[in-house]
Parts: sequence; structure tokens; C-alpha cells
Amino acid sequence: MKTENEGRAGLLYGIGAYGMWGLVPLFWPLLKPAGAIEILAHRMVWSLAVVGLALLVLRRWGWVRELLAAPKKLGLLALAATVITVNWGLYIWAVNSGQVVEASLGYFINPLVTIAMGVLLLNERLRPAQWAAVGIGFAAVLVLSVGYGRLPWISLTLAFSFAIYGLIKKKVNIGGLESLAAETAIQFLPALAYLLWLGSTGGTAFGAHGGGHAALLAATGIVTAAPLVCFGAAAIRVPLSTLGLLQYLAPVFQFSLGVLYFHEAMPPERWAGFSLVWLALTLLTWDALRTARRTRAEAARLAAAAAETVAAEAEAEAAAKARAAHPM
Repeated sequence: MKTENEGRAGLLYGIGAYGMWGLVPLFWPLLKPAGAIEILAHRMVWSLAVVGLALLVLRRWGWVRELLAAPKKLGLLALAATVITVNWGLYIWAVNSGQVVEASLGYFINPLVTIAMGVLLLNERLRPAQWAAVGIGFAAVLVLSVGYGRLPWISLTLAFSFAIYGLIKKKVNIGGLESLAAETAIQFLPALAYLLWLGSTGGTAFGAHGGGHAALLAATGIVTAAPLVCFGAAAIRVPLSTLGLLQYLAPVFQFSLGVLYFHEAMPPERWAGFSLVWLALTLLTWDALRTARRTRAEAARLAAAAAETVAAEAEAEAAAKARAAHPM
């Protein structure tokens, strides 16, 4: 019963995390007239404040000493902070400049980019269905390039930056909250320096448009940390395959907002390109579920065979003891 409740809670946490990430395009326009770089700097500064407070409450500081003693990990986290800065900044700019649909495409194609990077950088071997999905994804980019009259550079930059970020995080292998604390600590001084400079030149929006607007800028820390905390809670409670399916909630919500709420144009060639992306993701998901099912079935078969072997050995041992106790 406890496991069932944990699974249900994990599912709700996962939906909460990806739901918040999917609905975040509604938040960034509220911060106008602040520019994308100022919003990004506030996000870095206030995220460190929120995460630092959370770690203070949880009393989780032991990792800091270990991290400071590992220069290689520190270097990787500095690289991760740089990459996620590009990702965050571009996403905020894209949303506030009316390109939510193209931004959502970046997170639709992110799994395909991650797989392609696994082949190119980690020499991973793909199954036929995965090759087909990557090929369809490449065709989708070509169709969308024709539709936009240019490469969908916003989508590609978001997808590649997030894929690189994920690859670095995999190598660093520390908790989500701790990782965000380290990354925002690296971002903090440049971001604070920029905000102080902006304030000294009279160009800051913070405080210039009322207390409510200033509070919204400060809330960027909560908007950043809250879904990450939910994601961390989900990751320890539900299978990776479930999280893999839930990840599509975010770009689905973003795409829906772009089309239905922000009324962005969707000419036929864009629908064609997105349809190819969705076809690739459907193929990828089907292959992942089929592989997971086969893996579970094989594990169950091996466990059953092992149990039979143990039972047979126990039976043989019992028979041997009986013969020893009652020799003919």
C-alpha cells in the first residue's frame, strides 16, 4: 500500500514539475518592461537565495566541502552554469518576443538531440527505431527551415544547450537542489554586478514599476526552484520510463499556449514540421516502452530461473542429508 501511495505521489510531483515548466510562458511576459537579460540576472540572484534557504532548512551542506575538493567537478559545473545561462536567457527572450511555439519545438526535439549526441560523443549504439526517429527529426528540421525561411535556430539552440547541460549533469552526478545551488553560486556575482551596474545607470526595471513588479522579479527564484524540487521528488518515486513520458507535458503545454493563448501563426508547413517531430517522438516512445517491457520480462525470467535453481539445490541438499541420516 505504501509503495502504491509513493508511486501516486511521485506521479503527482512529476505532473507538477513538468506542468510548471509548461506554463512558465505565462509568467515571463508579466516581468515586462524588464528586458530578457535583466530578468535572467534576477533569476540567477533570486534562485541562489531560494535554494540556499532550502538547503539551510534541510541542513544539507556536506556536499560543499566535497565539491570544493574536486576541481574537475567544479569545472564541469561552471560549464553547466554557462550552458544553462544561454538556455534560460534565450528562452525568456523567445517567449517575450512572441516566439513561444518555436521555443516549445526546442524541448520537443531535445530527446532526439540527446540521442544523436549519445552516438556522436559517447559512441552509443542505436536500435533501428531510434535511428528512424532521429532521421524523421532531421527531416522535420528541414521542413521547418523551409517554413520559417531560415533554420529554427531558437529551437536548435534550446535543444542542444539543454542536451549538453544534461550530459554535463550526468557526469557530475550530484543532486538537483545541490547542483542548482552550485550553478547559481557561479552565476551570482556576474548577475549581481550586472544588476548593480544597471541600477547605477538608471536602466533597471526593479522598483521602477511598483512593489508588485519588483516582487514578481524576486519570484523568479521560486519559479526556478519549485519545479526542480518537484522533479527531484518524482525522480525517486516513479520509474525513469514514466518520467520520460511526463517530459512531453512541458512542450505540449508551451505549444498549446503559443497557438491558443498567444495566437502565434501556424501555417501548413509549420504543422507539417511539427507533425514529423511528433511522429519521431511517438516512435521513440514506443521503442522505449517496448525495450523496457522486454527488459522487465527478461529480468523476471532470470529471477524465476534463479529461484528454481536455488529450490533444486535446496531439495538436492535435503535429499543428501536424508540419505546420510538413514543409510541403506
